[in-house]
Amino acid sequence: MEESRNQAEMGIGGKEEYVRRIFSSIAEHYDLLNSLLSFGLHHSWKKFAVEKASLEPGGSALDICSGTGDLAVLLARKVGPSGKVVALDLSEEMLALGENKARLLKVDRIVSYVNGRAEDLKFSSGSFDAATAGFGMRNVTSITRTFQEMHRVLREGGRAVCLEFSHPTNKAWKALYDLYSFEVIPRVGRLVSKDVSAYSYLPSSIRQFPGQESLKSIMQESGFEDVHYYNLAGGIVAVHVGVK
Repeated sequence: MEESRNQAEMGIGGKEEYVRRIFSSIAEHYDLLNSLLSFGLHHSWKKFAVEKASLEPGGSALDICSGTGDLAVLLARKVGPSGKVVALDLSEEMLALGENKARLLKVDRIVSYVNGRAEDLKFSSGSFDAATAGFGMRNVTSITRTFQEMHRVLREGGRAVCLEFSHPTNKAWKALYDLYSFEVIPRVGRLVSKDVSAYSYLPSSIRQFPGQESLKSIMQESGFEDVHYYNLAGGIVAVHVGVK
């Protein structure tokens, strides 16, 4: 499986430290590069994912691998002033930017920020109505363990939503996307962020990530029911949803 190969190449502890270093180093350029490299489409993808969390005012959500907090802000707007959102990430630099973003967008009283590991969540079982991961699942050391933890901290009926780069369903579209991923993305990433390795890691991590059906199976094996997914942009991105 892709996850096993990835871990074998880097080692679990090595991958975690590598990911922490990578995202801490590009934190200040992360939002700009997301918009440039996705042509601004990442905003609509994130809104779509948050809609699938089916949150109500007063609800609670955990956003793992939260980065600079785009999903956390959208979740906060769903649950409103009487709800709560926890944003968790390995990188303190990314979390600091997320905190600042929440203040600017006036949702900082709803969102709290935690530096931690997605594979070992320090929350009680049944704590949240929804658990989300936006473009971070491919960076964890164990996809299965992360989904098991998301399942554990959800209440009965709660939803897990995973927004992640995936595998285009059309061969011609896939070939074009591969060209863009391996040629354009690293060049633009290096130019803007000055980090040589970060945006070479991105396309390789996408290729190593399980396809849509494989990820669905992992969620099912982790305890989720009614698991289904939505392909966006021809399968470049997929949103997987599962219910506890």
